[in-house]
Amino acid sequence: MASKETVVLAYSGGLDTSCILVWLIEQGYKVIGFLADVGQNEDFEVAREKGLRLGAEKMYIEDCKKEFVEEFIWPAVQANARYEDRYLMGTALARPCIARKLIEVAKKENATYISHGATGKGNDQVRFEIACYALFPTIKVIAPWRMENFLSRFAGRNDLLQYAAEKNIPVSATKSKSWSMDANLMHISFEGGELENPATAADSDMYMMTVSPEKAPDKADHISIDFKGGFPVKVNTDDGRVLEQPLQLFVYLNEIAGKHGIGRIDIVENRFIGMKSRGCYETPAGTVLQAAHIDLELLTMDREVLKLKQYLKREFETQVYNGMWYSPECEYTRACIALSQNVVDGTVHLKLYKGGVYVMSRESPRSLYNQDLVSMEVEGDHNAADATGFIRLNALRSREFQRVKRS
Repeated sequence: MASKETVVLAYSGGLDTSCILVWLIEQGYKVIGFLADVGQNEDFEVAREKGLRLGAEKMYIEDCKKEFVEEFIWPAVQANARYEDRYLMGTALARPCIARKLIEVAKKENATYISHGATGKGNDQVRFEIACYALFPTIKVIAPWRMENFLSRFAGRNDLLQYAAEKNIPVSATKSKSWSMDANLMHISFEGGELENPATAADSDMYMMTVSPEKAPDKADHISIDFKGGFPVKVNTDDGRVLEQPLQLFVYLNEIAGKHGIGRIDIVENRFIGMKSRGCYETPAGTVLQAAHIDLELLTMDREVLKLKQYLKREFETQVYNGMWYSPECEYTRACIALSQNVVDGTVHLKLYKGGVYVMSRESPRSLYNQDLVSMEVEGDHNAADATGFIRLNALRSREFQRVKRS
């Protein structure tokens, strides 16, 4: 290579990206490391020093926690997003946030390339690259796990571990615990290694944000969460504290829910790329917020609007999981979901205990619940005799279906 071209590497400090940083330098690139602080529990100065020691020309460490919560997690809370009814998408939501900041650095440094450590079999390569192309159409991507000269040298994580030992690259992964971990403010995910066999039970000690429900306190915690327009705006704690800043209340919910063993799942899911994968996830705050938000929606939203919103939720989940955050359809879906949330104001009271989130009560100034109308004790503004015609009309289709079926 006649002159060194600049590549901004999405760097985590873990096994893959540490090895990729050194490998890119071997290929003749000038490497600038970029590390997004999206709430992972990490010593970022140590990561900075490690990246520079491995040969990076510069290291950017960007604090993205506030925007991650307010611009990415909060819309997912509004949507009740849960891919395939189980996965709260902590990784999928973080990727467009990270990609946006990565592109800002690439533009600042006049970089020709960006690079990442996402596997060639996974979702993250799609999420990163689609987001980056949307935000910077002329950027070029170096994806080592799809390149022949990289794959011929590194068949998998064991080869990376050997390379790290040869190059004196400090890593925390081992051959005995070789799973891949992705951590951020919303969750920690674990996959790969011994977890690749779905018949193998995950070690309970693997989890980091949550205790085992069996080891959770014998005394429950009671909290309340206030929502405005579908966004969490206040948490009242069991010990009398009031938390109102989005990042502050989200961190608290992670702590209190993690203490009670809330938010662990172990699933097999369908990757966008077409294969199934097994992953273990812990999402404490997200699990609590979704339980509260769903309950409040049922109190405040019209039935038919809720049906439409649930359809949009499914679309949103797929769009986010597949890396389409910056697509026109995802922007439209988010806007429609946000409109549905205009009435989702109120407070939900919760009990947290031994892995469970229990809704105890709720109230809202926008409540559609009419106690006089629904009460068994008073007639209210309802004539029970009206139900006779209602029932007969609704039975008409079934009667006709069964008549033809019998003929």
